[in-house]
Amino acid sequence: MPRVTAEMIENARDILEDPITRGIIQETPVLRGEALSKATGAEIFLKLENLQHTGSFKVRGAYNRIANLTQDEANAGVICASAGNHAQGVALAAREQNVNATICMPEDAPISKVQATRDLGGNVILHGENYNAAYDHARSLETKHGYAFVHAYDDPLVVAGQGTLGLELLDQLDHIDTVLIGVGGGGLLAGIATAIKHETPDTRVIGIEPQGANALSMSLQKGNKVTLDTVDTIADGLATRSCGTIAYDTAQHLVDDVISVDDDAIAHAILTLLETEKTVVEGAGAVGPAALLEGTLNVRNETVACIISGGNIDVTLLANIIDRGLTRSGRSLSIEVPLADRPGTLNEVLTILADTRANVTEVEHNRRRLDVGLKTAIVRIEMETRGPDHVNEILERLNQAGHDVAKGP
Repeated sequence: MPRVTAEMIENARDILEDPITRGIIQETPVLRGEALSKATGAEIFLKLENLQHTGSFKVRGAYNRIANLTQDEANAGVICASAGNHAQGVALAAREQNVNATICMPEDAPISKVQATRDLGGNVILHGENYNAAYDHARSLETKHGYAFVHAYDDPLVVAGQGTLGLELLDQLDHIDTVLIGVGGGGLLAGIATAIKHETPDTRVIGIEPQGANALSMSLQKGNKVTLDTVDTIADGLATRSCGTIAYDTAQHLVDDVISVDDDAIAHAILTLLETEKTVVEGAGAVGPAALLEGTLNVRNETVACIISGGNIDVTLLANIIDRGLTRSGRSLSIEVPLADRPGTLNEVLTILADTRANVTEVEHNRRRLDVGLKTAIVRIEMETRGPDHVNEILERLNQAGHDVAKGP
């Protein structure tokens, strides 16, 4: 496979900065991450690719690949496989260049990403349980119909398109000590590493993977590309069983380190960015901030650029992350209390909660539980709280009043 060069990335930038293309590909802003900077003792800057029209960086590589099709290839149409973001990038890039696009997506792809791809004109085919199954199906259709395949991360023209993000970042920041980039197949990592190291070779380039999809770090440890048996992560945009050949080759020469973060850290980063930076980020875009918040990296006194690669998070997942985050931080509390099934007992509990200034949001009174006596009811109460100290105060007051309280999930 041809190497991706700095010249290829410059050529891609010429295409993406064409006046016609500029209405499709955004020059996304760089925002100083106040909370992240305070937490790390560094200057943390967020490159907000979640503000692209399609909600992720993928449109860069897709547009560059399709712009380089021969006329015969363009007439035949293109096909790709994607969990969501690449799908939208290909659909938009193909529509704007009057090329038909067929998109194979896993059957469990987020509904929001499937619908967004269709809205952009892509012919969506749902196939298989995961990305790899969708990929195999797309390859079979490529052979059957003569489509041009637009690989999500292992095509030199796609990777060169992603590399334009690195050049753009260098134009926006005077100095960068470290760049943090999420890794799935690794096309974004390979493109940015090639661009950055060509211009500023002393800048540290670090890839960040989910622990449940760490194909690149495993490949580098073993000295050859490996395919994981399974992947399991909330960062669906990084959930690939293997890294790309381009990424593997590039990482050996231009990437300084590849580290992993778990799903709890990713969820915490999503919630932190939502609260403190007022920006919606999907799991794939939150792995860099997750590594910073976990203290995995020592970046004190450095200038760090964090690539926020996308914001296409399923709203159901986001709601779950918010609920769990509020509970973990002591701002939401669920309790179960067994009470004698007689008038006034529930009021006693609610009076204590009112005295402690807890904000009750839901009460469920259950007499049917088989694990309690016939004259006992289980009451589940949901409430908003002000932090861990407030939670401890509430539980202590209830226990002092003789109530056997169990914290809920």
